[in-house]
Amino acid sequence: MSERARILRKPPWLKVRPPYDDACRRIRSTLSGLQLHTVCQEAACPNMAECFTCGTAAFLILGNICTRNCLYCNVAHGRPQAPDERETEHLIAAVNRLGLSYVVITSVTRDDLQDGGAGAFADAISRLRGEIPECKIEVLIPDFQGDPDALARVIDAAPDVINHNLEAAEALFGKLRPQGNYRLSLEILSRIAAAGLVSKSGFMVGFGEQKKDVLRLMDDLAAVSCARLTIGQYQQPTREHWPVARYYTPDEFEEFREIAYSKGFEHVESGPLVRSSYHAVRAVSR
Repeated sequence: MSERARILRKPPWLKVRPPYDDACRRIRSTLSGLQLHTVCQEAACPNMAECFTCGTAAFLILGNICTRNCLYCNVAHGRPQAPDERETEHLIAAVNRLGLSYVVITSVTRDDLQDGGAGAFADAISRLRGEIPECKIEVLIPDFQGDPDALARVIDAAPDVINHNLEAAEALFGKLRPQGNYRLSLEILSRIAAAGLVSKSGFMVGFGEQKKDVLRLMDDLAAVSCARLTIGQYQQPTREHWPVARYYTPDEFEEFREIAYSKGFEHVESGPLVRSSYHAVRAVSR
């Protein structure tokens, strides 16, 4: 077996139960009936059981086919279909049926669209706020290929939180995200904060980075006034994806959390199973 194909045995703290309880079935049924996707399902998120049981889901708009091929991601890539014109309508219906008070909206990367999908985000934010004004809205956006007008459309729609993930330390960013740009992503977060909105980002560890790389990444995010941060363990989806170099312990994640707070972040979620939208609503009460 090649080094590339080797998969490390998962430690006990990463073993979670499959999402098969009644709450999960109800959410799956609602999403399926409205032809909606969640990043929870498409990316095989390890927290799907917990979040679905609590009635939380991160909605995936603009389809479920990504135009990019990041080496850690389990979302399908290829040539996407045209956006569904009724997608926002279906999303609002799902939020109503599930009784959600905090919604996370994300998307695949759509480099095939002129605005990168920014208009779809803005439409979903404004219409959801109009229909359910008490609902808090967090969006997790791609980089829109650095188009400032596209980013401005999302900022002008004024969601409660705008998240844009770095995903990996700079030392490995280019290999893991060959179609991305580390400095551009930092600039996006800087513009979000400068507009007076809550900026958020997240990254995973376990790709082969050093501790100094993680600390430098935190410094880079703090320097652009990123307010909220998520740190989680990378888990290799298939043998075709980037291999896990190591599994960090819960104690190490707790150390990262404490370090991040010392660097000025307002809210930090750090743990082996943490992902972008994990416990997102917790930050509201801080």
